Amino acid sequence: MGEDILGLLVYCIPALVTGAVAFLFFREHVTNENNRRNFLLHQMHKKEILPVRLQAFERLTLFLERISAHHLLQRVSPIAPQPEAYKDLLIQTIEQEYEHNLSQQIYVSEPCWRMITAAKNSSIQQIRSFKVSVDIKSAQEMSVPLFEALSEAKVSPQMALTILREEVGLLLN
Repeated sequence: MGEDILGLLVYCIPALVTGAVAFLFFREHVTNENNRRNFLLHQMHKKEILPVRLQAFERLTLFLERISAHHLLQRVSPIAPQPEAYKDLLIQTIEQEYEHNLSQQIYVSEPCWRMITAAKNSSIQQIRSFKVSVDIKSAQEMSVPLFEALSEAKVSPQMALTILREEVGLLLN
């Protein structure tokens, strides 16, 4: 009886060792195959999403350029002679540009989007707080001092553009 058990063990132990090794190899193979599939899916996803993200960065760059002092004042002409009406028009233009690009926030990081929003808010705040002096009689005469005031903004569109460029650099590297 003892010899039968010993004989059985002699046959079973190699089979168990072989089964354990096969199980470990199989598990490793499945893990590697899943990692390979995930990598390929990630690469495919990256190829599809990269152009969309780059387009979002382009649109946000255009937005920041359009609300920069020089381009904003050059592009938006006063429609009424009153300086206050011109200030309102500039603010409305910035808000419309921002709303038009609002959906792009899903393609940029949270700090980058906060900087873009801060640049917009800072520009609007500078326009709102701009005091029209008594010697300025029309909206046309207001452009130069308003340009100077917008250039002194704490958070400018150029600062936000720098952050945006850095994020694009990280995306492409």
